[in-house]
Amino acid sequence: MPNILTVARAPLAAFAAMGVVWGTFAAALPDLKTMLAIDEAQLGVLLLFTPIAAVTAMLLAPMFGAAMGRLALPCAVLTMGLGFALPGQTASLILFPLAMMICGAATGLTDVLMNARVAQIENTRSLHLMNLCHAAYSFGYAGGALATGAMRGAGLGPSLVLGTMALVAASLALLTWERDGQIDGLRKPKDKGAARLGLIPILGGAVVLIAFMTENAAEAWSALHIEKTLGGSPSEGAMGPAVLALTMGFARLAGQGLVARVSPFRLLVGGAVIAACGALIAAGAQSPVMAYAGFIVMGLGASVIAPTAFSLVGRLAEPQARARAVARATLLGYFGYFFGPPMLGFIAGSFGLRMAFVFAACLLLAVLILAPLMARAGRRLLPAV
Repeated sequence: MPNILTVARAPLAAFAAMGVVWGTFAAALPDLKTMLAIDEAQLGVLLLFTPIAAVTAMLLAPMFGAAMGRLALPCAVLTMGLGFALPGQTASLILFPLAMMICGAATGLTDVLMNARVAQIENTRSLHLMNLCHAAYSFGYAGGALATGAMRGAGLGPSLVLGTMALVAASLALLTWERDGQIDGLRKPKDKGAARLGLIPILGGAVVLIAFMTENAAEAWSALHIEKTLGGSPSEGAMGPAVLALTMGFARLAGQGLVARVSPFRLLVGGAVIAACGALIAAGAQSPVMAYAGFIVMGLGASVIAPTAFSLVGRLAEPQARARAVARATLLGYFGYFFGPPMLGFIAGSFGLRMAFVFAACLLLAVLILAPLMARAGRRLLPAV
């Protein structure tokens, strides 16, 4: 394990930093909503500016990574960490979405680069690291959420909370520096035959989209669900995303060994069913404790979906196209990461937070269709795209 931790140090730090900033943001969301004096639907509209910037950054990420070389990942993580201090500094309905656009762009850039770096290390060193790295995100998320809950309970406002945790995340950027941190295969080759990516990154990206749409939406709105729907306190609300993230972190660590013994496609299906059951439990919860139980079940199932899909994309793609395949799957998948919270915000504003979690359960069941399609495409190695 020490050797694995040393080899994966840079992407582990990047995943952890991303977890810290988004865990902090999710747990501080009730205070941000109060600061802005808006309802859930209006907050959903403001959050839509985040994915616009993120998708743009993801499209530019391969070019940025190829140009910056080994500096690409440290610069992206540093920008992301410092950027998350901004949303807590303004109650302006104009400046807040601009601040979130900076957060989204930095997150999108970081996400493409760190997943491509993990895929490269996995295949060059014959290691499985995707579950471990995604566990670092979950633990970072839980740490950010718990620290935010403690600071909110002490009466600190979103300005100090987000500013403090932004510095914590930015400090992790120092650990992302590698002498050999160049990410190969980001540029599109001149040989058109080598440029084909196949269906694998599209199908894998669709699975990741569903996983991240439900996972991040649940993390982002769980605090509000506990506080508004179930009448919980701010500290109880912060425990919602923390419980979900901690469960996913430990489950992903266990998945390091499980993925070697269970078919990855069966793992996708089983994880989706379990996660859907957890979402339904959270939707029907009558107390914060029952909601925590739902988040635990949801986390157990959802924990394996995204890492397994990313790993499959890296394994099944042609070596010269691996980084671009992972980048495309990341781009598709993180539509869900960013559009999930706004979408559930619209549903929550129209039908209530309970119905938002029912919708998340329905989305997860779509993996039962996509996983067999991905298995078939992997067997045939379809070149069409």
